[in-house]
Amino acid sequence: MSKTALEKAMHFIENEKQFHLGFLPTEQSSPLTVNMDKEFASSVPGGVRNLQSVDRNVEAMAKKMFASNEYDRLVKTGENTIRNGGRIVFSGCGATGRLSILLESMWRKCCDENPASKPYYDQVFSIMTGGDFALVKSVEFFEDYQIFGRRQVQELEMNENDMLVAITEGGETSSVLGTVFEALDRNCQVFLMFNNPANLLAEHLERSRKAIRDPRVCVLDLSCGPMALAGSTRMQATTSEQLIAGAALETIMCRLTGTDIPDYAPAFEKLLDQLETPDNVQAMADYIVYETTLYKKKALVTYFADDYMLDIFTDTTERSPTFMLPPFRRNDDAVSPRPWAFVKNPGFSTAETWYRVMHRNLRCLNWQKADYEAMDCPDSICNAPPRIANDDLLRFEIGNESPGDRTASGNDGAVLITIGSGKNPALEAAFRNISGNFADRRHLAFSREPAGDFNIICDIADSPLQLMWHMAVKLTLNTISTGSMAVMGRVTGNWMSWVNLSNKKLMDRGTRLVSEIGKVDYNTACIKIHEALEELEKIQERSQEAVSAVQYVLNKLNQHKEII
Repeated sequence: MSKTALEKAMHFIENEKQFHLGFLPTEQSSPLTVNMDKEFASSVPGGVRNLQSVDRNVEAMAKKMFASNEYDRLVKTGENTIRNGGRIVFSGCGATGRLSILLESMWRKCCDENPASKPYYDQVFSIMTGGDFALVKSVEFFEDYQIFGRRQVQELEMNENDMLVAITEGGETSSVLGTVFEALDRNCQVFLMFNNPANLLAEHLERSRKAIRDPRVCVLDLSCGPMALAGSTRMQATTSEQLIAGAALETIMCRLTGTDIPDYAPAFEKLLDQLETPDNVQAMADYIVYETTLYKKKALVTYFADDYMLDIFTDTTERSPTFMLPPFRRNDDAVSPRPWAFVKNPGFSTAETWYRVMHRNLRCLNWQKADYEAMDCPDSICNAPPRIANDDLLRFEIGNESPGDRTASGNDGAVLITIGSGKNPALEAAFRNISGNFADRRHLAFSREPAGDFNIICDIADSPLQLMWHMAVKLTLNTISTGSMAVMGRVTGNWMSWVNLSNKKLMDRGTRLVSEIGKVDYNTACIKIHEALEELEKIQERSQEAVSAVQYVLNKLNQHKEII
């Protein structure tokens, strides 16, 4: 082992204890899915049902939260903020950042389409750590810096008329807490939403304690236990946050426009019941088999959609850090491996599609070296600022430009995804036109009656923000993408054993995973992880798919008979 790798490992062990998060329920293994890999190996429908079982924990939490004083305060403060001309700003990082953008988009779409809502169009905003660029490619290390969150609040020029709803699954993400502290400094109303017990966070983590115990912060504790996939907070944690924050936002819109307010707890229970029907379980299982059959042939899948494209983007983007899959690549990159899955709109150009997705202009970060120096960032960032400006995002061709690089294997699949009962002849015609060179074409439909090759049948009532349709898409895609990776061998037990160690929280998660599966102590696992990262950096070719440091270490341990 090199001296450098050892020094980095010891620094993380001794000086980064605020990122040692194994004590948090969201980082632990769910007893309900401890044998998830075996469930899927035995029966794909059985694996689907195993994954779905954990969503019932969200249902139990939601019933309590909807009846709470904190939720009532969230809705009333939000309504008053809008009526008084202020803004509701959601902030998040990673999955919660994408959720924040989705909530803003849902609001703006409603305002675009409904005359009674139009006056409120520009009163909901989002702050995504890393800016809009992080929708397509995670800027994972950004989450370790509070100053980045503060800077984004400053750039949005929040003031005492505005309201911040900060969302962090674990309750400890530094960049999101940075938005909390900056908003407090600016005398904004502040709400903090997370998925671990508040007292536990306050006891162990100083940065969380400072926010949770500030009397100016209204805390919404959405604890619902461990995730179906250990540590994967894109699952039940973000589901619960989308449900609670989305319900609050939709309720505010209903009050502003005099629309009937849905009863969200029974509506969510009904949705879970419908997704668990034998036909829907079988449809998800059949789709998992379809997609994994493509992957096993080294083929790619490209999703084509219009409405709800942002929901599909979110799930597809998050597969990269969770399962060490190749991330989306730019149109000027012919070297990096192609992503296994990608998303395109067959009817509009990339620039037009981004506006349709966001219902606003892009808000990427155009920070330069001087900006990072002013924020006292490490030299590694200052000397090589990430390329995450608007022009960089537009290089990811999500529109109707030729998908030729997605058909190179000769076995690739094109999947049209539609949501709701309304027919969209223009979308279907555009899909037929653009998908002609794909070897296989399918239709995944979320609707009230069968409409495609794979049908998720849901009897969902329409509402201003269409919250329950968004929930149906999220729950289903989470199940499909996680189940597909379990079938592909990228899950061990219920651990994401191919996780990308791209920030301090994920470094801790990978270390704990090696410790548990490899049966070595935490310090040994951490040292071996850093040694592996150094070795892989030397041998990894840019054109190759990245190798998981966790798998690399576990394989070496197995070779030396240090694990059974």
